[in-house]
Amino acid sequence: MKPLLLLLFTFGLWAGESTSFTMAGIRVIPDAWDKQANLKRIEKYTREAVAKGAQVVVTPEGFLEGYVANNKRQPDITRERLAAVGERIDGPLLTRLKGLAKELRIHLVVCFAERRGDKMFNSLAIFTPQGEVAMSYHKSHNAEDEPFNDTGTQFPVVDTPLGRWGTLICYDRQLPETSRILAIKGAQLLIVPAWGSFGDMNTAMMRTRAFENGVWVAFVHPQQFLLIDPRGKIVAQDNGEKGDQLVFGRVTLDDRIGKAAIRSRKPQLYGEILK
Repeated sequence: MKPLLLLLFTFGLWAGESTSFTMAGIRVIPDAWDKQANLKRIEKYTREAVAKGAQVVVTPEGFLEGYVANNKRQPDITRERLAAVGERIDGPLLTRLKGLAKELRIHLVVCFAERRGDKMFNSLAIFTPQGEVAMSYHKSHNAEDEPFNDTGTQFPVVDTPLGRWGTLICYDRQLPETSRILAIKGAQLLIVPAWGSFGDMNTAMMRTRAFENGVWVAFVHPQQFLLIDPRGKIVAQDNGEKGDQLVFGRVTLDDRIGKAAIRSRKPQLYGEILK
């Protein structure tokens, strides 16, 4: 297969093909340690989002437990306290959210402190309209501020009826290699829940990640929401005001995806980056 055809095949962008859907970001600050209260918030805002036409709903980083793993935010965090608040992906609270996705027939992206055996991860899960786990992802980088979390080692992508998606969590986005790996794997949309820095510098970074890879980027933070198209244009964002908000944006997966400098890569020249 010729290189151009391979690239088009990877991104699924044959002539005339287009997919469009509405995404909602839950731009809300959760309560630290209170999983039940935050679960109710997810249910409340997800139902409201769907009533207003959303087909995909995304929470910020660590939303279920209130992102307590960060020792700058929670100086008294211990391994035992974090483990106690952790949830298994097949546990009762996440099973309830899987049921919510099935009931409402949507894709629901939920971020939570995940407990796997004796290890803890900063994780997200994508639940499908069938109530299944389409994909889970473990945050792969941190700024040495999550001392009791293990980090992930893989960058999965998932095919959905609404396109091919990749995910990152917060600090992952600051390393350009992470987004590039997902784009090379054919991700058309990068979903990036976060908790840390936001504002003008973050906006510039997220626009760059979209532009340099020719992909959509959705950034969902308790105090900022951005939806950016493959040309680096912001197509939806929050109103900048304080207080809880649901923010909506329309994603259109079309032949703009992949039409960026990523087409001109010469991997055979880049070996030095591995030294």
